[in-house]
Amino acid sequence: MVPGGGGPFSRKRKQCQCTSQELLVDCYVKIQDINLISEDRKFHETLEQQLLVTQLTQLLGPSQERVMPPLLGLEKADLLELMPPSEDFVWMRAWLPLEMEEQLKKKCFTLLCYHNPNSNSEHEALKAAKIWKLAEILVSEKQQCQDAKSQQKEEAVLLEKSSTYTQVLLCCLALLHSLLQEHRLKTQSELDHINARYLEIKCSAMILKLRMEELKILSDTYTAEKVEVHHLIRDRLKGAIQLQEQDMEKSQQVLNTYEVLGEEFDKLVKEYTQLKKTTENRCWVLQEFSKAYR
Repeated sequence: MVPGGGGPFSRKRKQCQCTSQELLVDCYVKIQDINLISEDRKFHETLEQQLLVTQLTQLLGPSQERVMPPLLGLEKADLLELMPPSEDFVWMRAWLPLEMEEQLKKKCFTLLCYHNPNSNSEHEALKAAKIWKLAEILVSEKQQCQDAKSQQKEEAVLLEKSSTYTQVLLCCLALLHSLLQEHRLKTQSELDHINARYLEIKCSAMILKLRMEELKILSDTYTAEKVEVHHLIRDRLKGAIQLQEQDMEKSQQVLNTYEVLGEEFDKLVKEYTQLKKTTENRCWVLQEFSKAYR
């Protein structure tokens, strides 16, 4: 492969080759039309043959620089035999600038419409006039893009510095917060003890105040005579409670005595209950008969 040079001539040659390839693609599309004239078809075939031979020749490279044997044993002379006839080549070469000019004009118009979509509906002469200024506009916009990229890089550096500064500040704040918490924990127990003591004294004072209010209400409600009467009532109630407790104790002893009998006592209780009910029923019947015969 021929090494690509970096000079202006090499760049122009590459641009011509690219334009020729695009022109060849357009020709491929055109030959699908059955109404295509023979001159267009001949131009396409000659251009295709010329480009193909040229590319293959470039792939072979100079014979003195080759280390490996040529592909398929072909030499440049073999490929040159496949060149189109000289008269066809001269004819194609004379027609090629016009086609390339038309192709370049289409590309320029396409670029113009892409850059300014409003130009799509404008007249061709106006488009051609704008094409002359388009290069300057694109150079200016390219410079603006480069300036914007440079500014973006500067802003990115500033943003990175700002982010680093923010991280350092956050670390400092975290350190200060930890120191504050540590100092606060040391004094918090003392503050809690003082607050607890204060609340304890306050609660004691409130209890004493409530007790004083209670005693005041009692002293206002109960006079000495009422208190004496209440004492008498209390003594009598205590005596009655003692009597009730004694009766309850006696009843419990009797109940315990009967519980010793077990099931026989239960049967006697049931039999007594049944007899009592029968007696009550007969008494009621006698009372009713007595009422009826009076």
